Amino acid sequence: NATAFTYVLVFTFTFQALAGMWINGFIVAVSCMAWFKKRSLNSNEKILLVLGCLRFWYLCITWIYVITSTFFPCHITGKGIIQMFSVVLCFLNFSSFWTSACLYVFYCIKIANFRNNFFVHLKVKIDRIVPWLLLGSVVLSLACCIPLFDTTDEGNSKNLNSTFRESFWQVSDEIRKHFSYVFFVCTFGFSTAFIVVVVSAFLLFFSLWRHKHQMQTSSARSLSVDAHVRAMKSLLSFFFTYSINYITLIWTLFYESEKDFLTVFLLLLQYAFPVVHSLVLIFSSPKLKKVMLRILPCVKCGDCVR
Repeated sequence: NATAFTYVLVFTFTFQALAGMWINGFIVAVSCMAWFKKRSLNSNEKILLVLGCLRFWYLCITWIYVITSTFFPCHITGKGIIQMFSVVLCFLNFSSFWTSACLYVFYCIKIANFRNNFFVHLKVKIDRIVPWLLLGSVVLSLACCIPLFDTTDEGNSKNLNSTFRESFWQVSDEIRKHFSYVFFVCTFGFSTAFIVVVVSAFLLFFSLWRHKHQMQTSSARSLSVDAHVRAMKSLLSFFFTYSINYITLIWTLFYESEKDFLTVFLLLLQYAFPVVHSLVLIFSSPKLKKVMLRILPCVKCGDCVR
């Protein structure tokens, strides 16, 4: 039953979206409280604040889009509505992807230990570089999404009397047939960010692995070795989730089909990335983890039992 299947998908995505909005809202709230108390934020907190805001609004607007198109399709088929959603969601998704890459670059420069003069210079200047990285992510995202104004508008003008489901896929097909350069620009942007993450991950793992083996010669440094192992596990989780997100983005970008259940599954997997990755960030940060454990009901119940 197609209707039942649609409702199951909507329910699944609603759960993902609400969980993701809560988790990313938590990151934003903690970052804002730190900003209010200290009157400033360090580079890591700035990236987390921007990333949390982007993911919160991406999931929120996507959820509104899904709910409205499913239960109130007549309110979303007008000219300009799909155009607005397409451009805004593209911008938020692109910005989130690049901001995640910026976070990995920051970790690489901050944590990795190389004696190269250029790398040492970056390590010293990283706090000044981070705002420019974030600004560059926003500008690049805008540049890649601006062409969608014309493409989706042309698609919308041909589908004003269609249902949402028909209109959405016809707009997508129209872009694929006549505006393939938009997809190549997006693919280039996503692929460039992924290459940046791969290079940063390689440098980080190499540096941590080398440092770990150097410290293993002294048993007195076992705690430091454990810290490096935990850092490597966190970074590996980050890289794994980022890679899956990249694969699903590229797949749905070129092979999206309303009748392809694999595509639907990959879309759900794609929307799960802001939830899973943000959880990884929370439990990789001592500060965020401490606040999270303090407010979790299960932890409070455990304290009461003890």
